[in-house]
Amino acid sequence: MQTNSENTQNPVGTTWQITPGTLADETWRKSIPAQVFLNHFFAIDFHIQQLDDLADLSRFPIFEGFAPTVTDEQRRALEKLLLNCWSAEYALRITPVVNDNHYLQNSLHWTFPQAYYSVLFGVRAFLSVLGETVSNEEAIRRRVGNMVVRGYYPASVGFYASGPMNNYRFNRLPLARRVEGKSDLTLPNREAAAQAEVAQFLKTTRDQRMKALRQAIQKNPKTAFRSLKTGEILQKFGEEQYRQLGRQMGYTTYFDILSRLRISSTNREIERFVDSDIDIRLFHESLVNIVAHVNSVHELYIAKALGLQGYRQLIAKLPVYLQESFLSERLRTVVEPALTQNPPQPLRIAA
Repeated sequence: MQTNSENTQNPVGTTWQITPGTLADETWRKSIPAQVFLNHFFAIDFHIQQLDDLADLSRFPIFEGFAPTVTDEQRRALEKLLLNCWSAEYALRITPVVNDNHYLQNSLHWTFPQAYYSVLFGVRAFLSVLGETVSNEEAIRRRVGNMVVRGYYPASVGFYASGPMNNYRFNRLPLARRVEGKSDLTLPNREAAAQAEVAQFLKTTRDQRMKALRQAIQKNPKTAFRSLKTGEILQKFGEEQYRQLGRQMGYTTYFDILSRLRISSTNREIERFVDSDIDIRLFHESLVNIVAHVNSVHELYIAKALGLQGYRQLIAKLPVYLQESFLSERLRTVVEPALTQNPPQPLRIAA
């Protein structure tokens, strides 16, 4: 960042006159963590839009063979979970309609959790048609990780990180050749830059989880790693300990990233975003696009399990405000084409 008194281009396209020590300079410095967070989510949205691969899912072997038996009990549970999923997405979508930036800034207290919980309930609905009534979020995280690796998701959200700290592997991001220690402060405008940003987001997310897991393990005398020589609880980890932690933690995926939005309104962390000077409207737009994409993936599997007519009947039971909102459009443009036709287009399956 330039600190001399001259024109400074901020990452969202506004040119500022920044003078060291001024209020504008201090405001921008305080905004940097929020800007990095925005850049990360914008990069995921950019990556999704560039690949535009949702239609490919209907030609995946896993999807073609997806035919679980859904009982009446499963169907009732599914309807409740989807109602929660879609209600949260609806609330997320209508927030940016308000043309008041101050309102949008403060709305982050509820839009962050709305984005996460919409996807969480969508995942749970998907798992419910498989007969898995999982509510524990750590168990869901692991299940999603395994499904990502096995190829349930299109490449746009099929990326993941694995391995021990300081030696992560970033999978299905072929253009992310190098992951730096910190993020650039400019919004990505090329696919390679977007993939590098997504890989950086995976890295910091996996770092956080790795450190939290290490702390939890070492605080418990029964699980703590100990020195083979002295038997004392280790204060420093080496390569082998981090390798074991990596295996125990599993994979880091889009779900781990979205879980970072699960911020309590009483957590001071949210104030970094509320008090920042970033493009909040762009942040909302990116979140809406990501949530819509991930939810669409799960809805395609659910519709495949229920059959198109059964899925339409499920939609018809919803409150009118949901039926006549984004769901009718998604039914027409995403679900119905996937279940009624299979055009001979080339596949873009994640490697």
